[in-house]
Amino acid sequence: MASLRKNRALYIDQEAFSALALLKSGMLAPVTQLMNEQQCIQVLEKGMFNGSTFPFPLILSPNGKTNETILLSTKKGEILELVCDQEVVGEITVDEVFAIDPLKRLRQIYGTEDLSHPGVNSTYKRLGKYAISGDYIIDVTSITSIRQTIKNAQDQIAAKHTTAIFMAANPLHRAHERLIRQSLERTDLIVIFLLKPYNSANLSYELRHDVLQFFIKNYLPFSRVIVVPLENSYIFAGSNEVILDAIVAKNYGCNRLMIGQNHAGIGMYYDRNANKSVIDRMKGIDIEVSMSSEYVYCNMCKTLVSIQTCPHGHHHHISYHSESILELMKQGLLPPAVLVRKEISSLIVSSLYPNRFKNLAKLYYDIMPVNGLLEEHSERDFYVELMKLYQTTSLT
Repeated sequence: MASLRKNRALYIDQEAFSALALLKSGMLAPVTQLMNEQQCIQVLEKGMFNGSTFPFPLILSPNGKTNETILLSTKKGEILELVCDQEVVGEITVDEVFAIDPLKRLRQIYGTEDLSHPGVNSTYKRLGKYAISGDYIIDVTSITSIRQTIKNAQDQIAAKHTTAIFMAANPLHRAHERLIRQSLERTDLIVIFLLKPYNSANLSYELRHDVLQFFIKNYLPFSRVIVVPLENSYIFAGSNEVILDAIVAKNYGCNRLMIGQNHAGIGMYYDRNANKSVIDRMKGIDIEVSMSSEYVYCNMCKTLVSIQTCPHGHHHHISYHSESILELMKQGLLPPAVLVRKEISSLIVSSLYPNRFKNLAKLYYDIMPVNGLLEEHSERDFYVELMKLYQTTSLT
């Protein structure tokens, strides 16, 4: 939108902008507008909105003294501009302004108000003491474009069943590959919602997207898997993440959702002599939710296995912990091929450490088998061939 200011303004961040865009575009239906105070009370009491499960009130409560001053002095019907990163991105017509308790808000989203938790602390810093409701205008072009991309992919193969997978792929490892392949066996199309977080503790979205596209293009029926971005804002945090995933997937046109058994947002609990999860509490969300087994590498089975079918104890299992695998890569090390496909490790490490070697050509020809022809090789090629040497077994 135009950057010229006309009215008083509220200042929001990218996370708030992302959530407002999802809401305005209908991707959080049955919630289609910011909740007023009475609606917030009803959601907190029943965990429902218009007959469907909704985990917590959806409100706009920007922090900062300037925003607080505006909210306390505004009147019903006034139009406030929405400003993000010094640019006017929309406007809201004031209906109601009401006080909230930021700590209670944290507990609603995360299930805790412990500020030592990085995510909780980050959200707390961006929460104000007052919320605003009312109709608003905001750019939803990127979201409608994603919806059209999914629709085109469905039409191209006449898909009857579309399965959503929400994934950080930080980095993409063998267990991720198994989850995707397992899902492909019982669906026509997979939509991978690749998460775009608001911190730098991850591989860049662009690199993770390139890795996924490489995997899809080379190892999967590429017309049956697409990757779309999902900005991983604060509303997807905590034990209610799966509920929001299901709502968003359904509204984007998917009729199935696949999640891993060790998904952080399942929220397992014990009730009436049975293990249950947040999935058992979902009502009114017309989507089939399936839970994949947890996969490990077993050094007795010598392959990737489900913990539910492997007869060997956990001391024989190598788990797929993304944080630890990523730590190896950040140190410039290639993870073992049982954890990450060598072509993918090479792609990531060569991106993290560009121009790492002083004389790559000499190093390559000194230690790699060659056909005698002088050819140019990239660092990525070098890592792939190096991993092949690591996998040689006659002298080990």
